Amino acid sequence: MAAPDPPATTAVPEPEQVVGTTVRFTSDRTSVDVTIGEDSPGVRDFLSMLPLELTVEEFAGAEKIAYLPRELDYEGSPGSDPEDGDLIYYTSWGNLGFYYDATGIGYSDATLHLGTYSATEQQLSLLEGSPVTIAIVD
Repeated sequence: MAAPDPPATTAVPEPEQVVGTTVRFTSDRTSVDVTIGEDSPGVRDFLSMLPLELTVEEFAGAEKIAYLPRELDYEGSPGSDPEDGDLIYYTSWGNLGFYYDATGIGYSDATLHLGTYSATEQQLSLLEGSPVTIAIVD
């Protein structure tokens, strides 16, 4: 009996290539591309986890969230003041968040900016209800 294949991993882009990296979230009904906006320890650790599969759900009428299989190593990553169209990592709960209504949400050290996306709330809703694959787009 042959040994199982090791899990697929994606090489994290070189430092000069992290910013601008495209990460695609794909369900059986849609895909949403996120452009990485900065190079930080949290962003690098997120990219090192890819590809992976998560479940996306609605949260508070403001964002779509998904829980990572483990907490990101984010020490030294700056907080952020999220805006609509931001993908964030919330350190307190260990989840990703696609903000589509960031009204009233201010700066927090616990909200790490990962990147930006261009999708409607309706398109984000199509990520719900089935597994979502997250991978770096070559």
